[in-house]
Amino acid sequence: MTTPDSNQSPPLNAKPLSGWRLRLYTIIFEADTEAGRLFDKVLIGMIVLSVVVVLADSVQAINAAWGAWFTVLEWFFTLLFTAEYIARLVCVPRPARYARSFFGIIDLIAVLPTYLALFFPGFHALVDVRVLRLLRVFRVFKLAAYVAEYQQLGRALVASARKVLVFLSVVLMLVLVMGTVMYLVEGPANGFTSIPTAVYWAISTVTTVGYGDITPKTDLGRLISSFMMLLGWGILAVPTGIVTAEMSAQRNQQPLPLPTTRTCHHCLTEGHQPEARFCLHCGADLPAYQVQPDVRTE
Repeated sequence: MTTPDSNQSPPLNAKPLSGWRLRLYTIIFEADTEAGRLFDKVLIGMIVLSVVVVLADSVQAINAAWGAWFTVLEWFFTLLFTAEYIARLVCVPRPARYARSFFGIIDLIAVLPTYLALFFPGFHALVDVRVLRLLRVFRVFKLAAYVAEYQQLGRALVASARKVLVFLSVVLMLVLVMGTVMYLVEGPANGFTSIPTAVYWAISTVTTVGYGDITPKTDLGRLISSFMMLLGWGILAVPTGIVTAEMSAQRNQQPLPLPTTRTCHHCLTEGHQPEARFCLHCGADLPAYQVQPDVRTE
């Protein structure tokens, strides 16, 4: 195994974890131990319940009967998630790095709306952003088949991005041309007051949405609309075919090793293999892999 590059080693001011901080880190950030799995399952349950409370609170009839209880529950969940966020900051060697990470930002945003609602009531509706924390479900349950399919889909989307963008640019030119044509055919008298308005109509027609707020009145305009509706069926199928072809190509490639929830204490990169000795991102030494046999994925 190659040694990590010296230029990527972690800073000296990052203190290694030990004692209760190491135990807390293992429970909170890794789901390969019984305690870690239990913690994340309870956390996801609390997230789901908190989102349900916010959704129910937005219904006027339910709020009138249970509004006081919803307020108490909302503050309970907020204080619980606040304590969890602080615990995450306490048990990592570099709290600022975690605070700037994807999940760190999501965890912070999940608790801010309730506090901001004390000064700006409208912010309370943003509490639903907590549902984004359910992204942790993939690392918690480690559903091998679903994780593999998720990774395969992600690779297919990345591989087909350029082709899809080229196709969308062609569609954009098409709706621009057809919108301009319809502006000339129908004119302001029939609701096509400008070229941007006509382009908006062309987009809603090609995508088969058809709001009906603008409709052609002339026979030629209706003929063009019919052509664009039929064209829309084919347009919608092309991106699907591109991504499907890439997914088929991915199946012939060697599958990636099953990821774990093993994390680097310094950069918080997740998914290291059990036998890895160094972080695949920053090159720091990895602690011993902690996993219990009864929770391994079969």
